[in-house]
Amino acid sequence: MKKASVVTMADVARSAGVSTMTVSNVVNGRPRVGAATRERVLAAITELGYQVNLAARHLRAGRTGVIGLAVPELERPYFAQLAGRLADRFDAHGLRIVMERTGASREGELEAVAFSRLRMYDGLILSVVDIDPGELSRLNTDAPVVMIGERALPSRFDHVRMDNIGGARMATEQLLSTGARRVAMIGGDPSGSATMPGLRASGYALAHEEAGVPVDPLLNVPSNFGLQDGYDAIRSLLDRGISFDAVFALTDVVAMGALRALADAGLRVPADVQVIGFDDLDEAAYLVPSLSSINPGHEQMAEEITSRMLAHLGGAEPAGPHELTVPARLVLRGTTRSGQ
Repeated sequence: MKKASVVTMADVARSAGVSTMTVSNVVNGRPRVGAATRERVLAAITELGYQVNLAARHLRAGRTGVIGLAVPELERPYFAQLAGRLADRFDAHGLRIVMERTGASREGELEAVAFSRLRMYDGLILSVVDIDPGELSRLNTDAPVVMIGERALPSRFDHVRMDNIGGARMATEQLLSTGARRVAMIGGDPSGSATMPGLRASGYALAHEEAGVPVDPLLNVPSNFGLQDGYDAIRSLLDRGISFDAVFALTDVVAMGALRALADAGLRVPADVQVIGFDDLDEAAYLVPSLSSINPGHEQMAEEITSRMLAHLGGAEPAGPHELTVPARLVLRGTTRSGQ
């Protein structure tokens, strides 16, 4: 059997009556081609069965065309939506996002950033939870790494993080300003550790201090961050007879579980109990009632992460490692009352 010949870019150009440069511009999504010409080139590509050899292209450039995104969990909607935002941005530059799960463990995070793994990627975006900053300082890698997460990190890496303290403070201030005096916090860590639960608990405490409202330790309910955890936290408060008139849930997923528990208990939201979450997931606006939440600056975070990585990959290195805390904002919806 005669082997089918490989269709080249020159073949497409001849069929479409254009130059190979025009075909290249269309294939690479460059905006310098008119609509009619683009349609003609795409029709020729389809008719001839032309395929771009991405592997060869990246091999010639010494690249894989892949950016790694290592996160604690794949199940959490926050990370899935972050991946979507990053994928949209990197796609525009011919790069793909590949996610991997670290399990929020030191071993998983070290494995993700190890040189043997980084050879699979042009660069790595790493959500740091458990790894020791000293270990990061000693890592022997020249590959671009952009860190996300709350941990204090060595200055050699770019670091983009959300304002956990400021966001939690805004959420709690809102609840206190509308007359709430017993605000339950689900998932916080009052020890003030430099982790997401610790930082958000600090913002919660700071808002109480500024409002002159004492914090009842019984209103802090330790919790993981799944739907069932939010549900169980509310049931725990109710079963123990601990009164509360508002809930600050450390994530929207926890808030969703809390809303279900409140509904099952016959409590009205927001008339009986107000609720604010954190993350402003896409789903928050479609709940009944719609969920008030803290938006941690999704779009700006995605822009900053992408721009830092592209700067490294393009050879135009930024002026020194960059640490940025993206400001948060409060999004009020149906689970909270207006100010009094």
